[in-house]
Amino acid sequence: MSLLNDDFLLTTPMAKKLFHDHAEKMPIIDFHCHLDPKEIYENKNYKNISRIWINEGNFGDHYKWRLMRANGVPEDLITGDGDDYQKFLAWAGTIEKALGNPLFEWTHLELRRFFGINDVFNTKTAPAIWEKANQLLATDDFKPRNLIKRSNVQVVCTTDDPASDLKYHKLLKKEEDQNGFKVLPAMRPDKAFNLTDDGYGDYLDQLAKVSGKKITSFKSLVGALRQRFQYFESLGGRLSDHGLNFFHFVKASDDEMNDIIDKARNNKQLTKTEIDQYQTMLVEALMHLNKEFNWTMQFHMNVIRNANKPMLKSFGTDGGFDSMGTQPDLAQQFMKLLMDAQEEDQIPKMIIYSLNPNDWMELATGMGDFQQDGVQKLQLGAAWWFNDTFSGMKKQLTIMAEESLLPNFVGMLTDSRSFLSYPRHEYFRRVLCNVIGEWAERGQAPDDEDYLGKIVEDISYNNAHDQFHFFDRD
Repeated sequence: MSLLNDDFLLTTPMAKKLFHDHAEKMPIIDFHCHLDPKEIYENKNYKNISRIWINEGNFGDHYKWRLMRANGVPEDLITGDGDDYQKFLAWAGTIEKALGNPLFEWTHLELRRFFGINDVFNTKTAPAIWEKANQLLATDDFKPRNLIKRSNVQVVCTTDDPASDLKYHKLLKKEEDQNGFKVLPAMRPDKAFNLTDDGYGDYLDQLAKVSGKKITSFKSLVGALRQRFQYFESLGGRLSDHGLNFFHFVKASDDEMNDIIDKARNNKQLTKTEIDQYQTMLVEALMHLNKEFNWTMQFHMNVIRNANKPMLKSFGTDGGFDSMGTQPDLAQQFMKLLMDAQEEDQIPKMIIYSLNPNDWMELATGMGDFQQDGVQKLQLGAAWWFNDTFSGMKKQLTIMAEESLLPNFVGMLTDSRSFLSYPRHEYFRRVLCNVIGEWAERGQAPDDEDYLGKIVEDISYNNAHDQFHFFDRD
């Protein structure tokens, strides 16, 4: 069997039918990614394939960066100011050794789907691939907007701070008809949680200015965030996203929250309990806002962030120095949050991701305690980040099926900073079709293409379309 042939990952006749006749044709709703709306609006060609694959300034693919470091590539050929061609050759040398890593398959998928290059990518083929790819990148077809359209993407949800003016979303909204896709903001209020940062007070001032709400208390902070929900929704926002790396459920009164905010504004030392209290009460307030606006609230949990402190100091965040967290009671603490919120009927629609797959069963079964309102409003999110692999996807799909209702699943997202990442949806759909095809082969599912094909189409596109209401106000 040749590398990445038409039927790769598809091991049964039913899996092949499900993918080629159902999943493959469905559009993409990319409801969580890190694409830059400015780049989409400006719509400029990339200078060469290293700029779109590895890095453009400090903005790039930290999946690749981690792998290159593991292969001994010097930092100037990863995130530094080294020669672009040498970076490309270093990536080729890394891919030669990446067999079994999803980046091996993703890299070859991107070459095939976008550039029509079917060669195995290595240091021998790299020079010719460099020349052909760069010639194509100079054409209109390879501008960001056309890359999105060629991938059959209908919606791109970017990741945006509440204090953002969403300038480029406003400009792109005016051009939706000619673009053929939507670029919508999704709120990520991480900076509002970072009360131990020296810039916390400045951030509250920034949020107050953009919202027109003076922030002097916890109640007024929530009021400022409500105004930002209104603003995001006016531009099509329907989701929020929360980097809940670690979590301990500790309640606090409004007076206690006011004192904590005052201490943080003045850079005073905070106790662990105070930090936990602030995080708990702010999460609960945001749950209320998500429920009020009928948004879907995403949680990305159990991550060790910025472990390499010297590199954090020299490069900054998002440099590829994060890893799986190991808070053993995180799912239990999160269940306490849901129990408390349910007392006031304030659980919004949620998609919950943990970077540690040891949390998945506890989360998946715990969600079942709170399903109501006529929809499956709590879901175990797609295999995320380091689990974004063949085995990780298969495990997440199996748990979702065995402990909940897989046909209700809203499916895949890229979580990416690259316009070439959309083949990850294809990869997910192939894994999905193979899992269901194997069930049919073993007699666990009916040998009924219409029935199974509808499920595949729903997970690939329809469920996300129906849950997020992106098109309700067109």
